[in-house]
Amino acid sequence: MILPDWPAPVRVKGLMTTRAGGVSRAPWAGLNLGDHVGDDPEHVAANRARLRQQLPNEPAWLRQVHSARVVETGREPNPEADAAFTRQPVQVCAVLTADCLPVLFCDRAGSVVAAAHAGWRGLAGGVLEATVAAMQVPPGEVLAWMGAAIGPQAFEVGDEVRQAFIAQHAAASGAFVPQPTPGKWLADIYQLAHIRLEHAGVQAIYGGGRCTFNESDAFYSYRRDGVTGRMASLIWLA
Repeated sequence: MILPDWPAPVRVKGLMTTRAGGVSRAPWAGLNLGDHVGDDPEHVAANRARLRQQLPNEPAWLRQVHSARVVETGREPNPEADAAFTRQPVQVCAVLTADCLPVLFCDRAGSVVAAAHAGWRGLAGGVLEATVAAMQVPPGEVLAWMGAAIGPQAFEVGDEVRQAFIAQHAAASGAFVPQPTPGKWLADIYQLAHIRLEHAGVQAIYGGGRCTFNESDAFYSYRRDGVTGRMASLIWLA
């Protein structure tokens, strides 16, 4: 388990799971929380039950589709979205990842929290900006924490990914390092998220620096393993 290292208000609680613990067997070995990746449903249920012991309520799981849709937790069952927010105590916002970037949000007053799933498509599509907007507080009052994602030494992408970001923010060019293979680049998803959050007015940004691809003992990685489990990043108001 990873706890966000940010100066959030006392009533804001958040965490990111790792693959440590749990009952799933290879290739999902550990605390797999994804129920859509081929793992034994009983194992996933047991893992989610273990997680539930750390939470005040059942997490509001999303059907993630790499979109920029943000929903209010508890408003609809099993929504198709990639981010959620709440102003209600003990409502748990949750996203699942295995290389994509999870971002947790709160405001300095502790009145609203949110969680977002940002793969490159969702990131380029504006999921972080949409989440900040949904919180309906001044962006300068928002704190963002970036959980573990694929690191800049492992995230190889094509020209189309680079162009998608540069077309919106010229500064994004600095987040791509050319590779020997023509048309291939190493992308820094943390830097790309920083650029977009800062452009949205968020100044207090924390976390980052871990690599799901290279830290195989701690994290699941879809890019590394293909068939694999999912970690959860969760946040709520106490």
